Amino acid sequence: MATGFGGEVAAYYARHRRGYPPEVLDALAAAFRLGADDTVVDLGCGTGQLSLPLAHRVGTVVGVDPEPDMLAIARRTALEQGTASATWVLGSDSDVPALSRLLGGGRVGALTVAVAVHFMDRDALFAAARPLMRPGGGIAVVTNGEPLWTQDTEWSLALRGCLERMLGHPVTARCQTDEDGRRRNREALVRAGYRYEETSVRYDAPLTVDDMVGGVFSAMSAERLPSSRQRAAFAAEVRDAVGGPGVVTERVIVRLQWGIAGS
Repeated sequence: MATGFGGEVAAYYARHRRGYPPEVLDALAAAFRLGADDTVVDLGCGTGQLSLPLAHRVGTVVGVDPEPDMLAIARRTALEQGTASATWVLGSDSDVPALSRLLGGGRVGALTVAVAVHFMDRDALFAAARPLMRPGGGIAVVTNGEPLWTQDTEWSLALRGCLERMLGHPVTARCQTDEDGRRRNREALVRAGYRYEETSVRYDAPLTVDDMVGGVFSAMSAERLPSSRQRAAFAAEVRDAVGGPGVVTERVIVRLQWGIAGS
């Protein structure tokens, strides 16, 4: 799993990345029959957008991320919320075998990967995670909507135009949120011997220009983050392009793909 999302990028991530509606947590809990005795590993947890709400549904959440600044924010947020059932571990998908030994094996209700699977070796990860799982547990890959700059709306088209002018080249990256990316998830889970299922949660949510801009910067590595002057100019251009600092509606499709491990 790649790193480099520290410093200001981590702050943008915490402030502007969208969280998850209760229906997503309900779907995960139902898929793996999660309860108060379960441990969930949230791999590539970032600043805890999925880890923290999951911690209210299970016994323990272990948030794992390769970026110390992400984990620092997640830990601080957990303390502010009074969430005592989350713990934070510096690591990546290649550390899952060691995590299995640390947890004793066969004890985890679910391993979740939200918005980070495109940084990972799916086949190696899904195979290495099997010894972690209790019967009926498994892996869930959660895709929290499409990137802000690839959606089929006027505001997204305007945002992409501004982003391409700032970067000086076309922007087509979809972070494997498209059908091809989901096919890779599905095929890798089946190859690893999991029983595959999927569902989706759709909802409309308000989206401010600040969140558009912050969302873009949260997807850049710290090394690629533009200067503060360039970021201010980009924000001003986006406001002009979308017609001011008002709020638009984002139609979000959260896609959940999961595999159930056998007994």
